[in-house]
Amino acid sequence: MSRASKLTLLGTTLFAAGTVVFVHYQQKSEKEAMHQGVIRDMEQQRLKRERQLDFDLQRVLEAEYKKDQTVHNTDSSAGAGATAPSLGSNKTGTVAATTATATSAGR
Repeated sequence: MSRASKLTLLGTTLFAAGTVVFVHYQQKSEKEAMHQGVIRDMEQQRLKRERQLDFDLQRVLEAEYKKDQTVHNTDSSAGAGATAPSLGSNKTGTVAATTATATSAGR
């Protein structure tokens, strides 16, 4: 064989071997990247389940608290005027009527 043919054979052999090695490592890195995606998806699903469980627990607790106690929405400006006594002689009746009016206005 001539020197040129030996160099050509050597060059093509190295090129082929380099291509095989490059493809092998590229496939390995792609497989690892895909596996990391699966791990990331599993973590997101776990977090979603935890958040849903927390939400369900909060809903149950809210239902229990609402069952045990009455909850009223009040306006802070209406609540301040509700406690001030009026000039009438029946102060407790006036305060109760004012409180009822303030409560219904806050809804």
